[in-house]
Order: sequence, then C-alpha cells, then structure tokens
Amino acid sequence: MAEILVLYYSRYGNVEAMARQVAHGVESVPGCTARIRTVPPVSAVHEPGAGEIPDSGPPYAVTGDLRECAGLALGSPTRFGNMAAPWRYFLDGTGDLWVSGSLVGKPAAVFTSTASLHGGQESTLLSMMLPLLHHGMMILGLPYTEPDLAATRSGGTPYGASHVAGANADVPLTEEEKRLCQALGRRLAETCVRLGSE
Repeated sequence: MAEILVLYYSRYGNVEAMARQVAHGVESVPGCTARIRTVPPVSAVHEPGAGEIPDSGPPYAVTGDLRECAGLALGSPTRFGNMAAPWRYFLDGTGDLWVSGSLVGKPAAVFTSTASLHGGQESTLLSMMLPLLHHGMMILGLPYTEPDLAATRSGGTPYGASHVAGANADVPLTEEEKRLCQALGRRLAETCVRLGSE
C-alpha cells in the first residue's frame, strides 16, 4: 500500500477542506492511502504557538511522516504571495532529511488558498516548490487535460490546486476546485504507483 502524506497548515479551514479533497483523490487510486497531517502555528515572540497535540483534527506532522511517505501533497494559505510562516518553520527543521536524501525521487504536489483571485496563488505554489526541489523531490502540477483547469472562474492553476476563499475566508470550495484537488491527489497517487512498480 502506497501511503501519500497530505500535509497542510490552515488558519480558517479552507486549506484543510482542500486537503480532504486531495486525500479523497489519493484514495480513489487502488493500492493508495492518505495520511493527513497538519503543522502547528508559530508565535511571533518565539513562544510555543500550540500544544503538542491539536485540540481537533489530524495530528501534527513529524519528520518521520515525511521519511515514511511514498509521496507528498503540501498545502498552505498564501501570505503576501508566499507560504505561511508555520510552513517555513516546519520545513526549516527538515535538514536531517536533506542530509540523508530521504525525500529524493519522491513525487510531490502543492495546493493553496487565497482571499482574492489575484492574491498570489501561483507565487505561493512556486514558493512551496523550492524546498521540495532542494530535497530532490519530483514536482507534479495539473495538466490542461483536466477540463476544469481551463473552465474555472475561481481557483485552479497548472502549478497545483487552488481556492479563492473570499475576504472573510468564508467562500466554500467550488465544484471545479474540489475536482481539481481530487485530480491533484489522484495524479500524485498514480505516479507513486507507477514509480513503485518500476
């Protein structure tokens, strides 16, 4: 069974909703399962931002989750066109995986949510790819053979799945956004299966 890590940070629940759709896409592929994990918030004054166990939802990720996965889907809200600080903090702590080459050759994909349509979706997705490339991972996007990619008037990019949450972060995922999240998870899982059979 290929286990795909769906790892996200979500402040208002939108990226979490996307993560669940990506996981649904992963689990639509025979022989694949999704492990959903999140990362804790960080504090601007260098104090613990959260306890060791979240109050609700999936557990916090540890580097062992990355080491054990066959593939990785990484989700973050955008912060001024970049990944959120909790992501940067978590990824900065993965030097042991870089030294050991634990992630080299594993496929990865990224997804994000923004307040507005032009709120930095693509630059956020690209910023999330950089540390994954340094880890030697193979980055997957969404091809235009996905009909929703060309038809959506909300989220969706060739760099990864995306969502427009609105200024109050209260706009639910559109049907196109859900399908694109699922397509991203499915593509990631299918790639893991193909790599595992070689």
